Amino acid sequence: MAKISKINKTNKQNKSGKFSTRKMHRCSLCGRPRAYIRLFGVCRLCFRELVAKGELPGVTKASF
Repeated sequence: MAKISKINKTNKQNKSGKFSTRKMHRCSLCGRPRAYIRLFGVCRLCFRELVAKGELPGVTKASF
């Protein structure tokens, strides 16, 4: 779980919105900044949990 201060810092507007490249993506569930999957808005760890529970429609675990 990410620190609340770090989450608040990334949500804060930076320098009047000039620098859009400084925006950091964070997982919407746990706040993790790395391994973020943009399509779903969650990190890889939360993604795996949601897929295992069947809460993401259209996503299935691969089987060969």
